[in-house]
Amino acid sequence: MRHFWSFLVVSIILVVFGFEDSALAYLDPGTGSMVLQLLLGGIAGAVVILKLYWRRFVGLFRGNAREESEHSSSEDQK
Repeated sequence: MRHFWSFLVVSIILVVFGFEDSALAYLDPGTGSMVLQLLLGGIAGAVVILKLYWRRFVGLFRGNAREESEHSSSEDQK
């Protein structure tokens, strides 16, 4: 029954938008640069998020080796 409703909705959307002759739309010349800026900003944001969480992700596999080395080096200095 769920597939029937999905099929019905998709069919209605295709019928409504499929037979339109013209959209009468206008794309400003700056639209391309805005889309490019949006794409590059999204990529830059994803890179920053990956960089921030990379150490946590790697730390899951390394365990406490880093904490132990820092702890032992601070004791050696005393």
